[in-house]
Amino acid sequence: MNIQIITDSSSDITDPGREDLTVLPMKITFDTEEYLDGVNLTHKDFYEKLIESDALPVTSQISPYDFEQAIRKVTDAGDLALIITLSGKLSGTYQSACIAAKEFEGKAFVVDSENATVGERALVEYALQLKDAGKDLPAIVDTLEKEKKNIHLIALLDTLEYLKKGGRISKTVAFAGNVLSIKPVVGVVDGEVVMLGKARGSKQGNNLLAQRIDASGGIDFKKPYFLGYTGMSDLLIQKYITDSEHLWKDHVDRLPVATVGGTIGTHVGPGAIAVAYFAP
Repeated sequence: MNIQIITDSSSDITDPGREDLTVLPMKITFDTEEYLDGVNLTHKDFYEKLIESDALPVTSQISPYDFEQAIRKVTDAGDLALIITLSGKLSGTYQSACIAAKEFEGKAFVVDSENATVGERALVEYALQLKDAGKDLPAIVDTLEKEKKNIHLIALLDTLEYLKKGGRISKTVAFAGNVLSIKPVVGVVDGEVVMLGKARGSKQGNNLLAQRIDASGGIDFKKPYFLGYTGMSDLLIQKYITDSEHLWKDHVDRLPVATVGGTIGTHVGPGAIAVAYFAP
Protein backbone atom coordinates (compact mmCIF):
# COMPACT_ATOMS: atom_id res chain seq x y z
CA MET A 1 0.00 0.00 0.00
CA ASN A 2 1.09 3.55 -0.72
CA ILE A 3 2.00 5.89 2.15
CA GLN A 4 0.37 9.32 2.41
CA ILE A 5 1.86 11.89 4.79
CA ILE A 6 -0.30 14.40 6.66
CA THR A 7 1.08 17.34 8.63
CA ASP A 8 -0.16 20.65 10.04
CA SER A 9 0.53 24.15 8.78
CA SER A 10 2.84 24.84 11.72
CA SER A 11 5.43 23.02 9.59
CA ASP A 12 5.31 26.11 7.35
CA ILE A 13 5.11 24.02 4.19
CA THR A 14 3.22 26.48 2.02
CA ASP A 15 3.41 24.50 -1.21
CA PRO A 16 3.53 20.72 -0.68
CA GLY A 17 4.38 20.10 -4.34
CA ARG A 18 3.57 16.38 -3.97
CA GLU A 19 0.35 14.40 -4.16
CA ASP A 20 1.42 12.24 -1.19
CA LEU A 21 1.70 15.20 1.22
CA THR A 22 -1.29 16.97 2.81
CA VAL A 23 -0.98 20.08 4.99
CA LEU A 24 -3.92 20.73 7.32
CA PRO A 25 -4.37 24.39 8.31
CA MET A 26 -4.24 25.71 11.86
CA LYS A 27 -6.85 28.37 12.70
CA ILE A 28 -5.72 31.93 13.44
CA THR A 29 -8.17 34.48 14.84
CA PHE A 30 -7.72 38.27 14.74
CA ASP A 31 -10.41 39.84 16.92
CA THR A 32 -13.53 38.06 15.62
CA GLU A 33 -12.17 37.11 12.19
CA GLU A 34 -11.05 33.49 11.89
CA TYR A 35 -8.63 32.43 9.16
CA LEU A 36 -7.16 29.15 7.95
CA ASP A 37 -3.36 29.34 7.96
CA GLY A 38 -2.07 29.07 4.40
CA VAL A 39 -5.57 28.81 2.90
CA ASN A 40 -7.15 32.26 3.19
CA LEU A 41 -4.27 33.79 5.17
CA THR A 42 -0.83 33.88 3.56
CA HIS A 43 2.28 34.44 5.65
CA LYS A 44 2.53 37.97 4.20
CA ASP A 45 -1.11 38.70 5.08
CA PHE A 46 -0.52 37.41 8.59
CA TYR A 47 2.36 39.80 9.32
CA GLU A 48 0.49 42.75 7.85
CA LYS A 49 -2.38 42.04 10.24
CA LEU A 50 -0.03 41.32 13.15
CA ILE A 51 1.75 44.67 12.82
CA GLU A 52 -1.56 46.55 12.62
CA SER A 53 -3.19 44.71 15.53
CA ASP A 54 -2.96 45.92 19.13
CA ALA A 55 -3.75 42.47 20.56
CA LEU A 56 -2.12 39.19 19.66
CA PRO A 57 -4.12 36.83 17.45
CA VAL A 58 -5.26 33.50 18.85
CA THR A 59 -4.06 30.25 17.27
CA SER A 60 -6.19 27.11 17.53
CA GLN A 61 -5.25 23.45 17.24
CA ILE A 62 -6.54 21.20 14.48
CA SER A 63 -9.58 19.20 15.61
CA PRO A 64 -9.82 15.39 15.74
CA TYR A 65 -12.61 15.65 13.14
CA ASP A 66 -10.33 17.43 10.65
CA PHE A 67 -7.68 14.73 11.10
CA GLU A 68 -10.30 12.00 10.81
CA GLN A 69 -11.52 13.41 7.50
CA ALA A 70 -7.98 13.58 6.14
CA ILE A 71 -7.14 10.04 7.29
CA ARG A 72 -10.38 8.64 5.88
CA LYS A 73 -9.59 10.12 2.48
CA VAL A 74 -6.26 8.26 2.57
CA THR A 75 -7.65 4.92 3.74
CA ASP A 76 -10.61 5.07 1.34
CA ALA A 77 -8.02 5.18 -1.44
CA GLY A 78 -6.47 1.99 -0.03
CA ASP A 79 -3.40 3.79 1.34
CA LEU A 80 -1.73 4.16 4.75
CA ALA A 81 -1.50 7.46 6.66
CA LEU A 82 1.51 8.88 8.49
CA ILE A 83 0.69 11.99 10.52
CA ILE A 84 3.52 14.26 11.72
CA THR A 85 2.50 17.08 14.05
CA LEU A 86 3.70 20.13 15.89
CA SER A 87 5.19 19.31 19.29
CA GLY A 88 2.59 17.97 21.71
CA LYS A 89 4.06 20.25 24.40
CA LEU A 90 3.24 23.33 22.33
CA SER A 91 -0.22 22.44 21.03
CA GLY A 92 -3.07 19.97 21.41
CA THR A 93 -2.80 19.15 17.70
CA TYR A 94 -0.80 15.98 18.40
CA GLN A 95 -3.50 14.75 20.79
CA SER A 96 -6.18 15.49 18.18
CA ALA A 97 -4.28 13.39 15.64
CA CYS A 98 -3.96 10.50 18.13
CA ILE A 99 -7.70 10.58 18.87
CA ALA A 100 -8.51 10.47 15.16
CA ALA A 101 -5.97 7.72 14.39
CA LYS A 102 -7.57 5.35 16.93
CA GLU A 103 -10.42 4.86 14.47
CA PHE A 104 -7.98 3.50 11.88
CA GLU A 105 -5.91 0.95 13.76
CA GLY A 106 -3.05 -0.40 11.67
CA LYS A 107 -3.73 2.13 8.91
CA ALA A 108 -2.76 5.44 10.54
CA PHE A 109 0.35 6.24 12.60
CA VAL A 110 1.11 9.49 14.43
CA VAL A 111 4.55 10.94 15.15
CA ASP A 112 5.03 13.90 17.49
CA SER A 113 7.79 15.91 15.81
CA GLU A 114 8.75 17.41 19.19
CA ASN A 115 9.47 20.49 17.14
CA ALA A 116 7.89 23.41 15.30
CA THR A 117 8.09 25.45 12.11
CA VAL A 118 11.21 24.56 10.04
CA GLY A 119 12.24 21.93 12.62
CA GLU A 120 8.95 20.13 12.08
CA ARG A 121 9.34 20.65 8.34
CA ALA A 122 12.75 18.98 8.40
CA LEU A 123 11.20 15.85 9.92
CA VAL A 124 8.39 15.82 7.33
CA GLU A 125 10.91 16.12 4.50
CA TYR A 126 12.97 13.34 6.04
CA ALA A 127 9.89 11.10 6.11
CA LEU A 128 9.44 11.77 2.40
CA GLN A 129 13.10 10.88 1.80
CA LEU A 130 12.63 7.57 3.61
CA LYS A 131 9.47 6.80 1.67
CA ASP A 132 11.20 7.57 -1.63
CA ALA A 133 14.00 5.22 -0.58
CA GLY A 134 11.45 2.40 -0.37
CA LYS A 135 11.09 2.09 3.42
CA ASP A 136 7.82 0.64 4.70
CA LEU A 137 5.67 2.57 7.17
CA PRO A 138 6.77 0.83 10.42
CA ALA A 139 10.42 1.34 9.46
CA ILE A 140 9.77 5.02 8.68
CA VAL A 141 8.01 5.56 12.02
CA ASP A 142 10.84 3.86 13.93
CA THR A 143 13.47 5.94 12.15
CA LEU A 144 11.60 9.21 12.71
CA GLU A 145 11.18 8.48 16.43
CA LYS A 146 14.93 7.98 16.77
CA GLU A 147 16.21 10.69 14.44
CA LYS A 148 13.87 13.46 15.63
CA LYS A 149 16.05 13.68 18.74
CA ASN A 150 18.90 14.83 16.48
CA ILE A 151 16.99 17.82 15.08
CA HIS A 152 18.18 21.19 16.32
CA LEU A 153 16.04 24.31 15.93
CA ILE A 154 17.78 27.54 16.96
CA ALA A 155 16.28 31.00 16.53
CA LEU A 156 17.36 34.61 17.06
CA LEU A 157 14.51 36.99 17.91
CA ASP A 158 14.59 40.62 16.81
CA THR A 159 12.22 41.99 19.44
CA LEU A 160 10.87 41.17 22.89
CA GLU A 161 7.60 42.98 22.20
CA TYR A 162 5.57 39.93 21.24
CA LEU A 163 6.81 37.84 24.15
CA LYS A 164 5.63 40.74 26.34
CA LYS A 165 2.23 40.87 24.62
CA GLY A 166 1.82 37.14 25.12
CA GLY A 167 2.63 37.42 28.81
CA ARG A 168 5.87 35.41 28.50
CA ILE A 169 7.98 38.23 29.95
CA SER A 170 7.21 41.37 32.00
CA LYS A 171 6.93 44.87 30.58
CA THR A 172 9.99 45.88 32.60
CA VAL A 173 12.14 43.09 31.15
CA ALA A 174 10.91 43.87 27.64
CA PHE A 175 11.66 47.60 28.03
CA ALA A 176 15.15 46.96 29.43
CA GLY A 177 15.88 44.41 26.72
CA ASN A 178 14.80 46.74 23.93
CA VAL A 179 16.83 49.65 25.32
CA LEU A 180 19.94 47.46 25.46
CA SER A 181 19.19 45.85 22.05
CA ILE A 182 19.04 42.43 23.72
CA LYS A 183 18.12 39.70 21.27
CA PRO A 184 17.20 36.35 22.83
CA VAL A 185 18.44 33.12 21.27
CA VAL A 186 15.91 30.32 21.77
CA GLY A 187 15.72 26.67 20.77
CA VAL A 188 13.41 23.68 20.92
CA VAL A 189 14.59 21.02 23.36
CA ASP A 190 12.51 17.90 24.04
CA GLY A 191 9.54 19.58 22.42
CA GLU A 192 9.68 22.77 24.49
CA VAL A 193 10.94 26.26 23.72
CA VAL A 194 13.91 27.15 25.92
CA MET A 195 16.21 30.15 26.24
CA LEU A 196 19.71 29.36 24.99
CA GLY A 197 21.31 32.75 25.43
CA LYS A 198 21.08 36.51 24.98
CA ALA A 199 22.95 38.58 22.45
CA ARG A 200 23.66 42.33 22.27
CA GLY A 201 22.70 43.17 18.71
CA SER A 202 22.26 41.12 15.52
CA LYS A 203 25.94 40.50 14.80
CA GLN A 204 26.57 38.96 18.22
CA GLY A 205 23.32 37.01 17.79
CA ASN A 206 24.47 35.56 14.48
CA ASN A 207 27.76 34.58 16.09
CA LEU A 208 25.90 32.85 18.92
CA LEU A 209 23.81 30.87 16.43
CA ALA A 210 26.98 29.73 14.66
CA GLN A 211 28.56 28.75 17.99
CA ARG A 212 25.51 26.64 18.91
CA ILE A 213 25.69 24.83 15.56
CA ASP A 214 29.40 24.13 15.99
CA ALA A 215 28.80 22.89 19.55
CA SER A 216 26.19 20.40 18.32
CA GLY A 217 28.69 18.82 15.92
CA GLY A 218 27.65 20.74 12.83
CA ILE A 219 25.02 19.98 10.19
CA ASP A 220 24.28 16.62 8.54
CA PHE A 221 23.85 17.84 4.97
CA LYS A 222 22.58 14.42 3.84
CA LYS A 223 19.36 15.06 5.73
CA PRO A 224 16.92 17.97 5.32
CA TYR A 225 17.87 21.38 6.72
CA PHE A 226 16.13 24.74 6.51
CA LEU A 227 16.45 28.38 7.37
CA GLY A 228 13.36 30.37 8.27
CA TYR A 229 12.42 33.96 8.95
CA THR A 230 9.43 35.88 10.28
CA GLY A 231 8.04 39.08 8.81
CA MET A 232 7.92 40.39 5.26
CA SER A 233 11.62 40.94 4.60
CA ASP A 234 14.38 38.34 4.22
CA LEU A 235 17.13 40.93 4.82
CA LEU A 236 18.18 39.52 8.22
CA ILE A 237 18.26 35.89 7.09
CA GLN A 238 20.32 36.81 4.03
CA LYS A 239 22.78 38.63 6.30
CA TYR A 240 22.98 35.54 8.50
CA ILE A 241 23.68 33.34 5.46
CA THR A 242 26.57 35.61 4.51
CA ASP A 243 27.93 35.80 8.07
CA SER A 244 27.79 32.00 8.54
CA GLU A 245 29.22 31.03 5.16
CA HIS A 246 31.92 28.89 6.78
CA LEU A 247 29.26 26.46 8.05
CA TRP A 248 27.96 25.46 4.64
CA LYS A 249 30.03 26.73 1.70
CA ASP A 250 32.05 23.51 1.39
CA HIS A 251 28.93 21.33 1.47
CA VAL A 252 26.13 22.88 -0.60
CA ASP A 253 25.62 25.53 -3.26
CA ARG A 254 22.54 27.09 -1.66
CA LEU A 255 20.48 27.02 1.50
CA PRO A 256 16.68 26.51 1.46
CA VAL A 257 14.88 29.45 3.07
CA ALA A 258 11.25 29.37 4.23
CA THR A 259 8.91 31.94 5.70
CA VAL A 260 7.61 31.21 9.21
CA GLY A 261 3.84 31.60 9.52
CA GLY A 262 1.37 32.57 12.19
CA THR A 263 1.56 29.59 14.55
CA ILE A 264 5.04 30.60 15.72
CA GLY A 265 5.11 34.14 14.33
CA THR A 266 2.34 35.14 16.75
CA HIS A 267 4.70 34.61 19.69
CA VAL A 268 8.01 35.90 18.30
CA GLY A 269 6.92 38.66 15.94
CA PRO A 270 8.66 39.82 12.75
CA GLY A 271 12.44 39.95 12.34
CA ALA A 272 13.28 36.53 13.80
CA ILE A 273 15.54 34.06 12.00
CA ALA A 274 15.73 30.31 12.58
CA VAL A 275 17.97 27.39 11.62
CA ALA A 276 16.79 23.77 11.66
CA TYR A 277 19.03 20.79 10.91
CA PHE A 278 19.93 17.24 11.90
CA ALA A 279 23.18 16.91 13.83
CA PRO A 280 25.52 14.15 12.56
